[in-house]
Amino acid sequence: MPPNLFSITVDCKDPQTLATFWSQLTGYEVTTAFEGFAELRGDGSVGPRFMFMQVEEPKSAKNRMHIDLDAPDLDAEVERVLGLGATLVGRYAEYGITWATFHDPEGNEFCIGVHPPQ
Repeated sequence: MPPNLFSITVDCKDPQTLATFWSQLTGYEVTTAFEGFAELRGDGSVGPRFMFMQVEEPKSAKNRMHIDLDAPDLDAEVERVLGLGATLVGRYAEYGITWATFHDPEGNEFCIGVHPPQ
């Protein structure tokens, strides 16, 4: 039997600040937080948990893997996410998908797109 996806873990400088940002972004709840670590969980019906772990090294290059989120109204979501402290990298349209790429407060890339129904 293959393993289940347990968490998406982000190495970062400030786990509590980054967990708060991602909580506001996704609606996940901060369930655990102590020095050097924070965790978010959804309501149990969506996705894996997020964990944020403090590391000393700064982010130095583009992420090789990133998180893609889906939203019904990209323009409204871009405005909301910028208000949370994200930085817009650019807007794109390819492969039948329209999306925006952002940096979170520590520079980690993520995308929000309008995806066609499956």
